[in-house]
Amino acid sequence: MSKSNRRSFIGKSAKTAVAAGVAVLPAAAQPAQTKRIIYPNGKKPDNPLFSSIVAYGNLLFLSGIGAHFEGDIKSHTKHVLDEIQKNLETAGSSMDKVLKCQVYLADIKDWEAMNDVFRGRFGPEPPVRTTIAAAGIPGKSLVEMDVIAYI
Repeated sequence: MSKSNRRSFIGKSAKTAVAAGVAVLPAAAQPAQTKRIIYPNGKKPDNPLFSSIVAYGNLLFLSGIGAHFEGDIKSHTKHVLDEIQKNLETAGSSMDKVLKCQVYLADIKDWEAMNDVFRGRFGPEPPVRTTIAAAGIPGKSLVEMDVIAYI
C-alpha cells in the first residue's frame, strides 16, 4: 500500500469510527495497560510465591484453585467452583464472563462426576475448556482449576 493510500485508509477508518461514536486516540495518547494484582482477602501476603488474581486491561487471570481437604470429586469440584466465583466477584467479574477454564484432574476417571458439578456453573454459554489428568496436584485435591475472564 502506498503512503497516500495508507493516509486515505487511516482517514476513512477514523471517520467511520467517529461516526459510530467510537473515540479514536493516536497510539501515543492511548492509556498504557498496567498489570494489577488483586488480593482475594484484601491485603498483600508478606512473601507471596505467586499472585492469585492478576488483571491486565479488562482481562483477569486466576491462578489454580484446589480443594485441600478430605472428600470426593464432587465436593472438591463444588469447592473449587465456589472459590473461583468468589474470586471473580472480588475482582469485579462473574462466572458468565469466564473465557477459558483449565481443569486438572488427579484421576481421569473422575471426569464424568466433575462434569456433573461443573455443568451450568458458567451460565448458558460456558467458556472454552481444557481438561487433563495431571499427576502431582498439590495437597489432597482431586481437582484444580484456573480461569481467564474479563471484567
